[in-house]
Amino acid sequence: MNDKFLSLLGMARRSGKLSLGHDAAINSVVKNKAKLCVLSAEGSERLKKEMLHACSYGGKEIPVLVTAYKTAELSSAIGSKAAVITVDDEGFASALQERYTDRKE
Repeated sequence: MNDKFLSLLGMARRSGKLSLGHDAAINSVVKNKAKLCVLSAEGSERLKKEMLHACSYGGKEIPVLVTAYKTAELSSAIGSKAAVITVDDEGFASALQERYTDRKE
């Protein structure tokens, strides 16, 4: 895997710092564990709207990263199928945001 963003996402998964899928991601946001929300490009508009709302509700300021990655690409990196992922570690969250910004599309 040559993509640094996807490699780092896989590392976060192996470290147990991700919440995968809708229910786990919402739970992570509600319990204030989420530091970053990552959405696939194929996620529905309803999912995107729901996660944007959840991540900003009640004064929360959890960044939401709507990526250009397809669900299959994200799933391959983390070893599990998910269109929405929350990163529950500040270090991984900031590194992922930086890597995605530096990514050449």
